[in-house]
Amino acid sequence: MSRKNLPVIDTDTAACCTPMVAEALTPDGAAELARAFKVLGDPVRLRVLSLIAARKGGDVCVCEITDAFDLTGPTISYHLRQLRESGLVDCERRGTWVYYWIVPDKLAGLSQFLDPSDTTAGASA
Repeated sequence: MSRKNLPVIDTDTAACCTPMVAEALTPDGAAELARAFKVLGDPVRLRVLSLIAARKGGDVCVCEITDAFDLTGPTISYHLRQLRESGLVDCERRGTWVYYWIVPDKLAGLSQFLDPSDTTAGASA
């Protein structure tokens, strides 16, 4: 897996994002969102995600993540796998270390779903 460069959007000229929540969720859409929210329901995974997100677009080595916790390596690996399988983070092996980064589109989808400023209800995920 290689990391792709994300496009830079000029916020002065870009149209506002269309709300994700425009109609009721489909069963598949609800299942996908529920899985991501369930993954974020664990305090360790939430902390791991925040540690990666705090790098603001940079990669975080698994060694840095492991050092930030009082947990074993296999436990951290389990939590990282849950985050990766839910699509919230992605990773790449470089030599003996694995580097993680946030998947902005996935987090944006969760944020849009919870956006209280959007007055429409439900959507397909």
